[in-house]
Amino acid sequence: MKSPCMISQEITLNGKKHRLILTDQLLSDVRRLKALYNAAYEDPESFEEVSSAISDAINQIAGAVEPPVSDSDLDALIQAVMKAVDEKSKETEEARAKHVEERARAEKGKTTTKPKKSKK
Repeated sequence: MKSPCMISQEITLNGKKHRLILTDQLLSDVRRLKALYNAAYEDPESFEEVSSAISDAINQIAGAVEPPVSDSDLDALIQAVMKAVDEKSKETEEARAKHVEERARAEKGKTTTKPKKSKK
């Protein structure tokens, strides 16, 4: 069973420190927000359709920050959260790739080693 991702991150907005817990849910919300931004960018006429979903995603993300962020700091918050998520995702991918590489080397080492003959 996969354990939930729970990484604490400190971000500073307009001189105030805020704590953010990068959970699987938050990562999902950030991916969803990016997809909504892309949809609105690719088809500006669809912005009205997705603006409500964008607002909901922003509020979900803002709700994960302690202490609460003022409305005037929401844009900076979203940028900081996206940056933090991107950095953690990159770190996770690099660690995963390293693990796969090490595992492949270990497996290769097992298959190329000839069994020793016992002396009688």
